[in-house]
Amino acid sequence: MSQTSPAVSPAPGATQPSWLRNAIDDYSLVLIFIVLFAVLSGTVQYFFSWDNIVSVALSVSQIGMVACTMMFCLASRDFDLSVGSTVAFAGVTCAMVANATGSVTLGLLASLVAGAVIGFINGAIIAKLKINALITTLAMMEIVRGLAFLASKGQAVGVANEAFYVLGTQMLLGLPIPVWITALCFVVFGVMLNKTAYGRNTLAIGGNPEAVRLAGVAVDRTRIVIFLIQGVIAAFAGVILASRITSGQPNAGEGFELDVISACVLGGVSLAGGRATISGVLVGVLIMGTVQNAMNLMNIDTFYQYVVRGAILLAAVLVDQLKNRQAAR
Repeated sequence: MSQTSPAVSPAPGATQPSWLRNAIDDYSLVLIFIVLFAVLSGTVQYFFSWDNIVSVALSVSQIGMVACTMMFCLASRDFDLSVGSTVAFAGVTCAMVANATGSVTLGLLASLVAGAVIGFINGAIIAKLKINALITTLAMMEIVRGLAFLASKGQAVGVANEAFYVLGTQMLLGLPIPVWITALCFVVFGVMLNKTAYGRNTLAIGGNPEAVRLAGVAVDRTRIVIFLIQGVIAAFAGVILASRITSGQPNAGEGFELDVISACVLGGVSLAGGRATISGVLVGVLIMGTVQNAMNLMNIDTFYQYVVRGAILLAAVLVDQLKNRQAAR
């Protein structure tokens, strides 16, 4: 007759309940942002004012737009270093086409097409030719930036048509239009990530691309679409930025790609692929913008600001690595 050993209860505090671990994972970043916002509101003069909050939202609006699509790139184990150059090229293209045709709408369409072409080329080279995303998008970053300088002859391109400035400067219900556009991007891409086959396939590709391919998913096509959409949204962000600064500038968006990737990684998007949340990206964007704004209000030297931003990115990457190691156990 077999005899079963009595169950041994774990020592108090030895392990955390799974619901508690999940809650910490899901809401820790939100709590960090709430605490950060509260501390800065109480210690930094003018931080907690409506005008400054709107200013923060406006300053991160283009980063937020592109972070929505960079999230898909990172979740599928890729990334795009060419978005900053695409932003500049799109702004220059829109301004030049608008001047040549007298139509801001045609300028916008030309920029979106240019962004789609850049994204498609990136995706096709990476997916079909199996060239590393780092090399491909780094090369495209240089090429597109060069094209922006060549097209504009190295000069800012102004636009006489007043309609060009509507996207970047007009207010709607008390908020700038770029903020509303960014909010719409978060809603749309959040639904795409969580409620569509496109989002599920993106996360699955990041988790195990070979298994997804064997399951019948068109992995190459999905990766190309991810980069194509990335190019279109980067171009749209470039047009809005050009509208805000009243001209298409070939040197716009320098370092933009690093800000976008930093916000995504800070928001919990895994560099190893397979993990991403739209709420995390939103909080990551807000944390980056809040810290930047607070440092400006405190008149902290720009050189120190680089150090702080780099430290935040490094900390986010370290946390990501710890999560990956924990998940692998």
